Amino acid sequence: MAGFEKRLKRYPTDLTDEEWLFIQLFLPSAAKRGRKLVTDLRDVLDALRYLARTGGGWWMLPNDFPPWQTVYWWFRRFMRRLLFRTIHDVALMLDREREGREQSPTAAVVDSQSIKAPAAETRGFDAGKKVVGRKRHIVVDTDGRLLMVNLTTADISDSAGAQAIVVAIRKRWPWLKHLFTNGAYDRTRLMDAATYQDFVLEIIRRSNKESGFKVLHRRWVVELTFGWMMRWKRLVRDYEQRIDVSKAMIHVALGSLMLRRIVHP
Repeated sequence: MAGFEKRLKRYPTDLTDEEWLFIQLFLPSAAKRGRKLVTDLRDVLDALRYLARTGGGWWMLPNDFPPWQTVYWWFRRFMRRLLFRTIHDVALMLDREREGREQSPTAAVVDSQSIKAPAAETRGFDAGKKVVGRKRHIVVDTDGRLLMVNLTTADISDSAGAQAIVVAIRKRWPWLKHLFTNGAYDRTRLMDAATYQDFVLEIIRRSNKESGFKVLHRRWVVELTFGWMMRWKRLVRDYEQRIDVSKAMIHVALGSLMLRRIVHP
């Protein structure tokens, strides 16, 4: 344990012993034949959490982590195995269960966020938000936990981005039935897609009679999720060239949050 105490003093984002025991269940097992594993996967995961929280570049990782090329190689391997999404979703279900809810949600909230993406391979211009970059179309449960994210260029409308989510989300969360959203999603094609997939799409509109800021029922929890994302510097902007890498970084960040909540409630 002396070595672990030294690790604790290294960076606040490092995995605790309890978190490591949880994550170990999802990691690839050591090969029985061939070359033995020489990289400490715990160090790799610590490096990824550090990277997501601080927002630094791959080549700027501190020297007490493995070489950045090694960390990146393992990151791409884990991403192809959907490791980060799996850890996030399992931790999410356990967190719901911890609060006395069913593991699979039945209601969710849909919204989007336009964000600058200076390194993206393809970008778009959101005329409403005056942002050049990508758009994050997200679905969260009624407590703000991320259920699904769809990344597009920023010029894609909210309703068009949500159509892909409506078609795909039933495979991951089969009991989901009710979706809350705002007036931007009140479009015929989206409504037809929701009806075809047996969803109830409820539009929550803001009253024009009331001036100033007003918390809207159900819709406010999406802002909570976006607030969680903004604590992770790498998510303040979309620094990734590839969309799949960007999604993986979102799951690294929010998966770490869910993991801390269930392991250290």
